[in-house]
Amino acid sequence: MDIALLIFYLAIAAAAIAYLIGGWRAARYARGLRRPTPEELGIGALVTFFDTLGIGSFAPTTAIFKLRRIVPDELIPGTLNVGLMSAAVVETVLFVTTIIVEPTLLVAMVVSAAVGAWAGAGVVARLPRRAIQIAMGIALTIAGSVFAAVNLGALPGGGTAMALAGWKFGLAVSINFVLGALMSVGIGLYAPCMITLALLGMHPLAAFPIMMGACALLQPVASLKFFQTGKFAWGPALGLAIGGIVGVLIAFYVVKSLPLRPLRWLVIIVVAYAAVAMLRSALTIEIPTPRAAQIHDHEAAPGDI
Repeated sequence: MDIALLIFYLAIAAAAIAYLIGGWRAARYARGLRRPTPEELGIGALVTFFDTLGIGSFAPTTAIFKLRRIVPDELIPGTLNVGLMSAAVVETVLFVTTIIVEPTLLVAMVVSAAVGAWAGAGVVARLPRRAIQIAMGIALTIAGSVFAAVNLGALPGGGTAMALAGWKFGLAVSINFVLGALMSVGIGLYAPCMITLALLGMHPLAAFPIMMGACALLQPVASLKFFQTGKFAWGPALGLAIGGIVGVLIAFYVVKSLPLRPLRWLVIIVVAYAAVAMLRSALTIEIPTPRAAQIHDHEAAPGDI
């Protein structure tokens, strides 16, 4: 086995172990810890099913959480990173072993994204509710715009390369650092990473192990920050984690492919509506009643939902 791939697998394994230890410690002191509902399990299976086919999961999950009012807005970024981590690890194992990408590029882009996520999660943990709502509203708008551009053929389809060298290598690694940081505020890495690699001349399939490997490492890294602050929702996160594994396996082994263009248009509609709702919430001046303030304090308590 190539030494770079060995480092990659060891890093993923170490991050997963740290994630499990961090989650177990956070659960010991959590208030209101509960099992996920059937709806939350279904959401996990649905969004990771589409994720495995290349649509991405952060924007659709954010839209569903917002529209269904399942998770308070300020807890959505943490819930996404904590909950969707298990699906990212399973995807990585499946795609890295089936699509051959130059190992050094794979490792460099994955590690840079993880470092960016660690820095970004620390910032998000300190942001107030309104700032997170604005950031996520913008994130959803960007995601919807990217989906629309892909469907309209306005973005490049990519080249044939499975590796990068020189300035292209450095640029790809640097951009993935930024994308890793942005995942902490709910901007998914899949679409922008795929577009970046396509612009640099890489084969579209080459993006799959890179973007999935990056998420498998950066999400547990970011989750450690969210475990420390308790700024995530336990029940929905567990629903994403458990249901997500099912969704990935069904997409990879059973369905394998679907006509993605109509699915993307559906996602665009839902995401656009959620973006408007998120920004509207951020711009609305809330005057909480004593009861509302009490509920909000309870929801924002460390480890609680």
